[in-house]
Amino acid sequence: MNRINRRDFLRLAGGSALAAGTFGFPGLLLANTRKVVVVGGGVGGCTAAKYLRKLDPTLDVTLVEPKTHYTSCFMSNEVLSGDRSIESITFSYADLKDRYGVNVITDSAVGIDPIAKEVRTADGARLAYDACVVSPGVDFKWETIEGYDAQVAETIPHAWFAGPQTVTLRNQLLAMPDGGSVVIVAPPNPYKCPPGPYERASQIAMYCKHHKPKSKILILDPKAKFSKAGLFKQGWAQHYGFETDNSMIEWVGAEQGGKVSAVDPASGTVKAEGGDFHGDVINIIPAQKAGKIAHDADLVENDWCPVDKRTFESTRHPGIYVLGDASSASKMPKSAYAANSQAKVAVAAILARFAGQEPGEPTYVNTCYSIIAEEHGISVAAVYRLSEDGKVIDSIDGSGGLSPMDASAEHRKREVTYAHSWFRNVIDDMMQ
Repeated sequence: MNRINRRDFLRLAGGSALAAGTFGFPGLLLANTRKVVVVGGGVGGCTAAKYLRKLDPTLDVTLVEPKTHYTSCFMSNEVLSGDRSIESITFSYADLKDRYGVNVITDSAVGIDPIAKEVRTADGARLAYDACVVSPGVDFKWETIEGYDAQVAETIPHAWFAGPQTVTLRNQLLAMPDGGSVVIVAPPNPYKCPPGPYERASQIAMYCKHHKPKSKILILDPKAKFSKAGLFKQGWAQHYGFETDNSMIEWVGAEQGGKVSAVDPASGTVKAEGGDFHGDVINIIPAQKAGKIAHDADLVENDWCPVDKRTFESTRHPGIYVLGDASSASKMPKSAYAANSQAKVAVAAILARFAGQEPGEPTYVNTCYSIIAEEHGISVAAVYRLSEDGKVIDSIDGSGGLSPMDASAEHRKREVTYAHSWFRNVIDDMMQ
């Protein structure tokens, strides 16, 4: 990072957010047990459930999540390169239950009644709440690419929810002949994990460089620019011959006709403004919107959930707090670490409300790592604050920044080590 050293940043990231959640009500005791229902067992939901119980063990906290295990999307691209197994990014919810006393219900939330203050599940349960946290992640706008839907995605995977489709995509790469082509279709803004498609291309190139060096990776992109573009292109040039006649990776942006309109699964053809492209392996990441339960619960405007950015309470339905990718939290990116930070801000606001207090001044943080090659990592980080009018979460000048373009090889190597430590720390902080 250019303007703040890593130790200071981690101190800010951990200290300020937690201070907001603990100051004023450590060991809060209430005559009647307050109930909080958390919908969604991703980073935002797990972090909120854990810290609600950790900061106030008198609370009755229930987490509703249809999956029995959490599989991390961040670091899942390493499964594609072969550097990591799917098991290494899969975690049980047991610690939330056994260590922190969170009631974990394996079920899907299908409705939220903001008047009766109840969450309804697919199995027919009605869970009463005093506060509800919704962290549903994203869903896809399937209609944006002709010929692509949930059924087709089983064979032309998006792999944007880590799990079986990640394994499918990995197996397709293994089966691809040397000299084959991989087509990655990047989504339009906004979407979950802005650097994700470009790290994915890097990780696939890592695999191909060692095992299928004649193969090519094509990124079709509806955008004219993307997150950490300068750093990615520099790394691609260094490791994969980017923008040379023998480049393993090619990026086709909006100005070159990268916007995709259709896919023909039978022929393996992707139709873009710049022409038709064949892929032996095709990975389509569609346009995105807030997860289904957010739509069903009337929490959405224009694809995303508007929130009070001081607390993450929905502006449509009081008492419901929307976190992570589904929320409109400009200018914070839709990332795992942002969801972790937002959860702590929401927890502080919920505990303040239960104590009859006003929420404090929030601080938000984000950091994100991407691995381009075995010893080449890059990162972006920022600390954020709320604007005076309360409408925008904006980065604090000098609070973070990008990995330097002129970093040494040793620096890039350390960033890979930092990335793996960061991954472990986020997992530990959210559920262990």
